[in-house]
Amino acid sequence: MNAPRAAKAGAAKPAPSVQPAGGGAAQPPGAAPGAIRPPAQPARVQRRHVLLALSFLLWVVGPALFCAFYLFAIAHDQYASRVGFSVRTEEVGSAVELLGGITELSGSSSSDTDILYEFIQSQQMVRGLAEELPLREMYSVDGDPYFTLGEDARIEALWRYWQQMVKVFYDRGSGLIEVRVLAFDPEDAQTVAAAIYDQSSQMINQLSTIARADAMRYAEEELERAEDRLREARQATTAFRNRTGIIDPQADIQGQMGVVNALQQQLAEALVERATLLESNSSDPRVADIDRRIRAIRGQIADERSQLGQESGAEGTQTGPNGQSYSGLLEEYEALQADLEFAEQAYLSSRAARDGALAEAQRQSRYLASYVQPTLAETPEFPRRWVLLGMVAGFLFITWVIGTMIYYSLRDRR
Repeated sequence: MNAPRAAKAGAAKPAPSVQPAGGGAAQPPGAAPGAIRPPAQPARVQRRHVLLALSFLLWVVGPALFCAFYLFAIAHDQYASRVGFSVRTEEVGSAVELLGGITELSGSSSSDTDILYEFIQSQQMVRGLAEELPLREMYSVDGDPYFTLGEDARIEALWRYWQQMVKVFYDRGSGLIEVRVLAFDPEDAQTVAAAIYDQSSQMINQLSTIARADAMRYAEEELERAEDRLREARQATTAFRNRTGIIDPQADIQGQMGVVNALQQQLAEALVERATLLESNSSDPRVADIDRRIRAIRGQIADERSQLGQESGAEGTQTGPNGQSYSGLLEEYEALQADLEFAEQAYLSSRAARDGALAEAQRQSRYLASYVQPTLAETPEFPRRWVLLGMVAGFLFITWVIGTMIYYSLRDRR
């Protein structure tokens, strides 16, 4: 009975797995000891692999080949003409400045250069050149629909195309401007560059003319106002003299003071004479005559002083000509003289400013100095075919890679 039980127990216990020599992988349960695991099956091309390769051909290879065909077989050569210039301001100082050694013979104007930089890229420049040159015919070439102007000949389309064919490089530190003009014919490129230089020179001349005209106009207006003020001040002084009959109240007052001084001297002499008579003979009848003369002199002195100091219209006072006291006349005359002197000074200052503006306008000149004449190209530089092809191919490849990564990330989330 014990033998069958032992056999059952041995049959129920699983057999231990056998590790192959050399550290191989463990055999699966139930496999024969020492058996070798079969190798993995070779990878097969899945449907998604075919679609991925097809998308690469359609998205990257196909457009890149088409772009290469267009660039190397259809696109026309473009020639570049370059012209460089800057705005210069010539100022010749006066003789005093030349002797002092502080004159500035030439310099650059950054504000005018900024205006010129924007003007070259403006629609006004395009319109002006289109009136002088056949720009539409120059940039309309058959068989190249991308790099040429096309059939749209409106000024807006021409201006947008101008931004591609004309590039302006501006160094704000030195004030130098370089313009690069592209065209399908080297002579056309040189012609357009020369026309840009001429239009820019005319623009600078207009700015200089406007600046001189504004300076002269302001100076002339200020001078006219100063002349009107001086004329009014002189007319007021003349009206005062006609009304009062006095050319110069100060001179008239000096004359009146001379009369008062003479009367005071006569009064002093009369008082001395009276004292002398009283000392020699107090009952001398000539003393009464001297007293009457003294009273008359003192009355005359009082009258003269009242004319100099009293206000007009006061009862019992002596007044000057035209019923007005000399103090009032003098106050009015001094006010007129102050206005006249101020008007004369303002006139002299305005006249000097006008003369200075005129001299500045005559001696100051803005002009366009060209340091690179319009060049004539012999070798086409544009379009840069390999650069454009590399940019297009790189963009297509990057977008394809990004799309592929997005596809597999979405697929792995399922």
